[in-house]
Amino acid sequence: MIEPRPPRGRDKPQGPVGLRRDAEKVAGALPPLLAQAEMLAATVAMGFHGRRRAGQGENFWQYRQAVPGDPRSAVDWRRSGKSDQQFIREMEWEAAQTVSIWVDDAQSMDYRGAEHSRARSKNERAALLALALAVLLVKAGERVALMGTDAGQPRAGRTQLNRMALALGTEWGDGAARPDYGLPPGDRMARGGRAVFFSDFLGDIDAMTPVLAHAADQGVRGCFVQVLDESEEEFPFDGRMIFESMGRSTEFETQRARALREAYRGRLEERRERIRALARHLGWRWYFHHTSEPPRPALLWLYMAVGERA
Repeated sequence: MIEPRPPRGRDKPQGPVGLRRDAEKVAGALPPLLAQAEMLAATVAMGFHGRRRAGQGENFWQYRQAVPGDPRSAVDWRRSGKSDQQFIREMEWEAAQTVSIWVDDAQSMDYRGAEHSRARSKNERAALLALALAVLLVKAGERVALMGTDAGQPRAGRTQLNRMALALGTEWGDGAARPDYGLPPGDRMARGGRAVFFSDFLGDIDAMTPVLAHAADQGVRGCFVQVLDESEEEFPFDGRMIFESMGRSTEFETQRARALREAYRGRLEERRERIRALARHLGWRWYFHHTSEPPRPALLWLYMAVGERA
């Protein structure tokens, strides 16, 4: 999204007071973000059996009635002897899955509409969903990786969650070091694993081709999660406006912002359809989320989608 603003001058460099304030924010970012993610994850995990399924393993899961094609060696004759039906003893699937997560850290993700100032920025909401998903996956015994960060190596356990929380909870300093729009990094993904990409997907979609080609080669299936501020959907602007990209590399001035609304919405829908078509082509899933919406439905959808069988 190109941020609307009234004409103004450039910001001045930060002094020692500003640097100290930012350092204190960075130091205090980890516990709140991780705590919020764990609380959100708990609302989904409560009373939910998670990713349990039949497969190779040592722990008993359930009995099911035998169907044509089941080998006789799989029949549990002791259980079957108690009824007129034959039953199969299924074990619980125990193979750990690897889930690679990318949270777009480009400057466009910093956007927060003025009319929704109490809502999170796109980056803050994406980080919360990503970390809460990782909490659920680690509790289910899966390995997770946060692409493009120090937590990029797939691991399980609390230490990995701490690494991810630190990477996601750190506020970015020099904006010039980040592009206006992001692309997933070229990290290698585990064969047969899963991937979840959080972004506004407002940049060059074609530039994602190399990463997605690698995912396809590795048999990776995943989800695109498009996160937008509500004002980016509604385009509530009117009158004279200056639209400026978050990195200030692009600027556009108009005297009649309202006249651009329908054309803007049409372009946004065209872009969304391109992402949906790309997801269908890859066998991925697509989900749309507003930062003004509660995060729980999005997290529940994600947890179920990542757990689907190929």
